Amino acid sequence: MTADPPVSRIQELLDIMARLRAADGCPWDREQTAASLVPHTIEEAYEVADAVERGDMQHLKDELGDLLFQVVFQAQIASEVRQFDFEAVAGAICDKLRRRHPHVFGQPGEATPAAQGQVNAAEQSVIWEDIKARERAAAAAHQTSHMDGVPTALPALIRAGKLSKRAARVGFDFEHVDQTADKVAEELAEVREAAARSVAARGTAAGNPAADHAVAEPSPEIFEEVGDLLFAAANLARKLNVDPEAALRGANAKFERRFRGMEALAAQRGEGFASLSLEAQERLWQAVKRGE
Repeated sequence: MTADPPVSRIQELLDIMARLRAADGCPWDREQTAASLVPHTIEEAYEVADAVERGDMQHLKDELGDLLFQVVFQAQIASEVRQFDFEAVAGAICDKLRRRHPHVFGQPGEATPAAQGQVNAAEQSVIWEDIKARERAAAAAHQTSHMDGVPTALPALIRAGKLSKRAARVGFDFEHVDQTADKVAEELAEVREAAARSVAARGTAAGNPAADHAVAEPSPEIFEEVGDLLFAAANLARKLNVDPEAALRGANAKFERRFRGMEALAAQRGEGFASLSLEAQERLWQAVKRGE
């Protein structure tokens, strides 16, 4: 008698997911919907990014598993209403990868790969974008705008970059990087002007124009102008081929590292960081910065 072949771990995961969603399965898993899972999926994707940035491969393995579970969960829910299953999800990405790598797998209908290994990464990016453009053109009959298909649930900075990229594809773009940078400066000036008007209005209302130089609550105008500034900055990042989300994560990490360094340096000197003047804190900042 021969033993049954071992079940693949992917199939085991699919079976576990089906069991959790069964009538006598887990109450929490049973009540989830495609929409209720979205925040969890986004969170898991960010945890994958965090593990990569920290170089923690063990943690990365665990987080990739959590993210895979989200894919399996969504596929299970869809299969229950007879829309698609995990096999169809895998099939869709397999088809897309083959379609968008003709230099590796050949054109549809070809028996052998075409020009395998004869393009570099930059040329591949051009091929990929060209194929995507043809796919979008084929779907254009169902679209009403070139902005269609940019998910609203994306983080705002990522979405800003994608929206400006879509606009650039149809010619709505600055010709030079300097022009894009000038737009950032223009938007910053408008933020300054809006803030100055807000401070002046508060001072006038209090009967003392010099009474307060801070903006307590942002006006709708300031809110809008800051948004314009951030969008212009994301557009400049795109123009410079910089991922704005990754760049901001890097800036966040640098700020946190330097701030912690200031706190540590103050403690070494027997000083309470929070009690220091702004000038003293700035000296600590410069000291930490020089030490990097």
